[in-house]
Amino acid sequence: MAGVGKTALALVSAHNAQSQGWFPGGIFFMNLHGYSPDGSKPVSALAAAGQLLRRLGVPAEKLPVGEEEVFTAYHSVLAERATDGQAVLVVADNVVESDQIAPLVPTQACHRLLVTSRHTLSLTARQLDLDVLDKAEAVELLQRALQVRRPDERVADDRTAAAAIVELGGRLPLAVQIIAALLAAEPDRPLAAMASELAEVGERLNVIAALGTSPDRPIAVRASFDLSYQRLTRHHPDRARLFRLLASAPGIDLSTEAAAAYDGRPLSQVRRELLELTVAHLLTGDPGERWSMHNLVRLHAGEQAVQHTMDDAQADALERLLNYYHQIAEAAVSHILSRPSGEAGKRFTGHAQALTWLDAERHNLVTTITSLRHPRYLPYARDLAGIIAPYLNWRRYLDDQLAVAHAALDACRELGDRHGEGPALNNLGNALREGGHFEEAITAHQGAAAIFRELGDRHGEGRALGNLGNALREGGHFEEAITAHQGAAAIFRELDNRHDEGRALGNLGIALREVRRFEEAITTHQQDLDICRGLGDRHGEGRALGNLGIALREVRRFEEAIIVGRSAAVIFRELGDQHNEGQALICLGNALQDVRRFDEAITAFEQAVSIFDTTKDDQNRATAQANLAEAEQQQADE
Repeated sequence: MAGVGKTALALVSAHNAQSQGWFPGGIFFMNLHGYSPDGSKPVSALAAAGQLLRRLGVPAEKLPVGEEEVFTAYHSVLAERATDGQAVLVVADNVVESDQIAPLVPTQACHRLLVTSRHTLSLTARQLDLDVLDKAEAVELLQRALQVRRPDERVADDRTAAAAIVELGGRLPLAVQIIAALLAAEPDRPLAAMASELAEVGERLNVIAALGTSPDRPIAVRASFDLSYQRLTRHHPDRARLFRLLASAPGIDLSTEAAAAYDGRPLSQVRRELLELTVAHLLTGDPGERWSMHNLVRLHAGEQAVQHTMDDAQADALERLLNYYHQIAEAAVSHILSRPSGEAGKRFTGHAQALTWLDAERHNLVTTITSLRHPRYLPYARDLAGIIAPYLNWRRYLDDQLAVAHAALDACRELGDRHGEGPALNNLGNALREGGHFEEAITAHQGAAAIFRELGDRHGEGRALGNLGNALREGGHFEEAITAHQGAAAIFRELDNRHDEGRALGNLGIALREVRRFEEAITTHQQDLDICRGLGDRHGEGRALGNLGIALREVRRFEEAIIVGRSAAVIFRELGDQHNEGQALICLGNALQDVRRFDEAITAFEQAVSIFDTTKDDQNRATAQANLAEAEQQQADE
């Protein structure tokens, strides 16, 4: 049942296993949110496998897309760790159904999957049923909890009252700890007095249940919550208000900074209140970073919010939180895109810090965007979805990317916002394409282009045509893709937008290569290269050189391919872009191999292998290693 201590037991067990060195391959904790009071969807097995692959070291850009491919990759990584003697433990918390977890069960005997659930799941697994504590255990927990901050002999002095208290708390660990926190705050209060008060509150709640408002948890547990909340309202009304507000916050937790924005008071003051709520066992989590409520506590706090008619206060608080998310997410994504500017750009010290914030807030941001339904908040759903779309794409959170894209599109249509509908369709098309749904992506981008054309937004139309071209190409419609990319390049040329024109030309060249129009592709990639050099865009220059080298090899202009391939590798090395440097070295090695310069080819492939070793990119490392072996064999055959 809820509150019985499943998560606590799993975490203690995992820490003990770690201290024993049982799982050198890593211990990975995941909350699958099967019982979230905010109504958010549980984490799917596919999304969980994607998260585990990232944490197991698979780079975001190398994550597979299809469902079967994701699960295959997950089990392949586990198989490799088993071969290396690196046993892994996965702790999956709050699983609501077997389908959430069945595809994640390891097939190697050395690995373990530890699952917590309120349901009996149809899995072939060792099952441990947790019941409430027996009376002696509950009394011991009460005694230990009372002695955390100072010596306290009340349990030893009156074990009869202690036994009555734990019975009134349903012998549920969560309830016993909340009662202990109340007693610790009143060190002179006799246990018998607390037992009497709990009995009185419990009797009142029994009457309420008899009148038809049956609770969704035991009366005894509700009594401990009610008593704790009464103390808050009597002695700390501002803290009680914060407690009620936290119950309605979208997502699973809040950072201290977000909680302060939500509450509307200074950060230091809100932090003190949060710490006190933690001491009272009304909040859980890391007190220095993030704060969350147990589901039962959140339900109780939500009931109090309704009774206090907090509609206006909650509405204002939610708007403050949404403004905070908008401002900070925009600053973080600007760093991800290497375009930090103004005051927002100063919010983070760099790419890594911005990415850490986005990773921590991802679930909250996605839940917030997808749960906003009131017209007052739909503009926030639309704007936030557009802001975080590049991050979700970069991290390959494809399920989340689709969810927020649909939410943004729904918001725009509900608002009658045609100017927002075009970008929303564009983002939806990109999400669909990344997920391999090419025909649906084509339809979305065609719709976006039509809206931009209707509104006279030439820049938006060019972007939509470029995205349409990518979806057409990946869907195998090469001639149509060429037409779309040509249209995008023409629009950006007309607008004198050289940067976007270069990218459009690069995509056009790739499409031309698909239909073996290599000379035209070479000309197009050269135009892209000239634009990037004119703009001083070194990264774009490296990208254009790499594309040009591939096209040159196709027409057997190997020496030229070697020159541009080497230049691309140098640029990416200067920029610290290891992934693209490794790719450029593979292309360079292939060109060197074409002209039988095996020593140089072997050096290039060895450098690529070393890079992909460092970045833990197994797929590209395997490609580089295979090319290296082939070059060495050819050299031996000379």
